[in-house]
Amino acid sequence: MKLLISLLVLFSSITACASDLNSSANQVKEEGQEQAKAQVSIKKFKFIPQVLEIKKGQSVRWTNNEKRQYHSVWFKALGDEESEYLFPEDTFEKTFDKPGEYDYVCGPHPEMTGKIIVK
Repeated sequence: MKLLISLLVLFSSITACASDLNSSANQVKEEGQEQAKAQVSIKKFKFIPQVLEIKKGQSVRWTNNEKRQYHSVWFKALGDEESEYLFPEDTFEKTFDKPGEYDYVCGPHPEMTGKIIVK
């Protein structure tokens, strides 16, 4: 019985320590040291959302959610090179450090367009 009580006390202490560690990690993120990545889904030959507003310094992750089709993300007007082709489940990320509006297209499917607005 004493062994069981000791094990329960030990288990609750370990659980409390783990909870404190998680709280500390969340607090660091909340203090702005790491901004969450904004998400753009590529599905049915569309960027979803087509227009995305983010904060300066934030990153965007595009994910190809098509079943068979490949796409790219190309900020052509900026003079950037076209991203590598994104096959199903592939991702591409870009960080935006300056406010402005950034238009992009899918290289193989130029009718697919999107815009990132950085505040």
